[in-house]
Amino acid sequence: MVNMEISEKIGKLRGPILVLGASGFVGANLFRSLLARRSDVYGVTSKLPAWRLEGVPRENVLTIDLNVPSNVRAMLEQREYQTVFDCVAYGAYSFQEDLSLIYETNINRTTQLTQILSQQKSAVYIHAGSSSEYGDNASAPKEDSQLTPNSHYAVTKAAVSGLLYFLGKKRGFACANLRLYAVFGPMEDSSRLIPVLIQHGMRKELPPLVDPEISRDFVYVDDVSEAFVDTAIELKSEQYGESFNVGSGKKTTIRELAGMARELFGIVQEPAFASYQNRKWDTTDWYCDSSKLKQAVGWEPRHDLRHGLLKTLAWFQTLPDLTAYEKSSKKYEVDPQRSISAVVACYKDVQAIPIMYEELARVFKELRIDYEIIFVNDNSPDNSEEVIRSLSQQDRRVIGISHSRNFGSQSAFRSGMEVSTKRACVLLDGDLQDPPEVIAKFVEKWKEGYEVVFGRRVKRVAPFYMQFAYKAFYYFFNRFSYIVIPRDAGDFSLIDRRVVDCLLRFPERDLFLRGIRAFAGFRQVGVDYVRPERRFGRSTNNLFKNIGWAKKGILSFSNFPLNALSFCGFVLFAISMVLMLAQIGLRIFRPDLSPRGVTTIIVIVIFFSSLNVFALSLIGEYLGKVFEEVKRRPHFIRRNIIQYGEVRSAGGEAQLHLER
Repeated sequence: MVNMEISEKIGKLRGPILVLGASGFVGANLFRSLLARRSDVYGVTSKLPAWRLEGVPRENVLTIDLNVPSNVRAMLEQREYQTVFDCVAYGAYSFQEDLSLIYETNINRTTQLTQILSQQKSAVYIHAGSSSEYGDNASAPKEDSQLTPNSHYAVTKAAVSGLLYFLGKKRGFACANLRLYAVFGPMEDSSRLIPVLIQHGMRKELPPLVDPEISRDFVYVDDVSEAFVDTAIELKSEQYGESFNVGSGKKTTIRELAGMARELFGIVQEPAFASYQNRKWDTTDWYCDSSKLKQAVGWEPRHDLRHGLLKTLAWFQTLPDLTAYEKSSKKYEVDPQRSISAVVACYKDVQAIPIMYEELARVFKELRIDYEIIFVNDNSPDNSEEVIRSLSQQDRRVIGISHSRNFGSQSAFRSGMEVSTKRACVLLDGDLQDPPEVIAKFVEKWKEGYEVVFGRRVKRVAPFYMQFAYKAFYYFFNRFSYIVIPRDAGDFSLIDRRVVDCLLRFPERDLFLRGIRAFAGFRQVGVDYVRPERRFGRSTNNLFKNIGWAKKGILSFSNFPLNALSFCGFVLFAISMVLMLAQIGLRIFRPDLSPRGVTTIIVIVIFFSSLNVFALSLIGEYLGKVFEEVKRRPHFIRRNIIQYGEVRSAGGEAQLHLER
């Protein structure tokens, strides 16, 4: 009879219905309960596959990155949703530490979404808030208690409750904020308290528990889903914008929970309690007053804790692979200690850009590392900018930079490193000759403590004369330079943030990145790989460009040419003095052997004149580099910034601060 009543309530909701965050714990339970009753329900997830959505009809699942503003507009224009349940949140877990993403997801996205929905007078919007909005006052608070957020996540949730209050009271928008307490039930993250307790209980043991007197207000997820439905149906205009507590109204201490688990699983073992270090987050009197919600929409929980635990256990017993569920925790999604910015220098690489994106995204997901991909379009004559814009619309992690002219790959790498935000940068050429799969080996070395990991080409697909030229360059460079560049090591590398910050402090305009990378020092190591052939088009590199590269490297990191000239000058001066004395001696003592005619003079004049011209040209090269440096022109000029599917003018500025 209870399920029948809930089913009838779901039938009264105005459709179509949209569930945001449908792959999350609360969102997935709500989405499935709605979809079991009606077909005009659509759930939004940022990525697939999502284990909580397995078995759900594909046509009811929308894969959208909601942190891209244009995606939000496009989604709401596709259908005129009448009921919107927003279960999206980031930052509730301790391992979700990206501050920019916390504010971007919880405030910026919600603000844009509600601004659009509020213009539809028929739409109802119910937001999943959090008891953390009360901060340290979470002990049995009233809905109108003062908010004292004690974390960035709590700040964002409190801010949204204020936003909804404004839109509801001042703009007449049909919206409400449901502050959820300790929700539990099927499909909860496996690292949370009750799933951990049940997983251990099924093995007839208890996990280590924290302070036994800390309490929780546990509310079963089906009751939470019903609270969303009740609020959407029964919300009256005078209640628009208000916040309501959703909890059982009963506190349960950790000691009581452990006793319940022992009884439920027949465990003899006594619980072991450890002291809890962060007591400001918890209280010994933690429960909520939900009377306001009951009075407003008639909601009250149907399940007590024991009943909810039994239903959750029943779900656990249906799992085909408990180990796979344990590993599904969000804490395993990404490595909280590491993140990477991939900086891709692009010139005439329009065909390779989408493939590079797919391969980089795949590699980073397999590595479980947070990432961003920065494509630097170095004024390519093709439509690279449009391709990058399209990718950034699909994925907020994609950022594009377009230069006002072709400044070269070294400036492109520097441009990307300046706007990177992650804990390391990986530099790649956009032609796919730097294989993204090698990044996995880079990361292994990074984890071992190396701050620079460079790719070392053990073999390359190139004409014989080019391979000879490359080897000759590294040989002569390392013979004559005051630093050593590892042989066959190009720009393809992983560079730790500390080293990136150091490299960006190098003031020279005529960059030779692999040189300053070696000059910077730190712990460096090479990873061998085979450099493949260019997949598309023809290489823009040639012998003359490589000679220019060699000249740039040697002039930047070697004084050998000048020293050689000094040495030659001294030797030739000594030889000249010897010849002069010999000539005088022959004139005096053996006139018949003394050279006659102008041949000797011509040869000597040509020799010394050539030497002078060569010496002046070398000095000129050094003076030219000095001239370029003292002018202090910018390394590059950005024309456009590409982010969230939008191309924005960079205003011709050489420097840029992205809205991250």
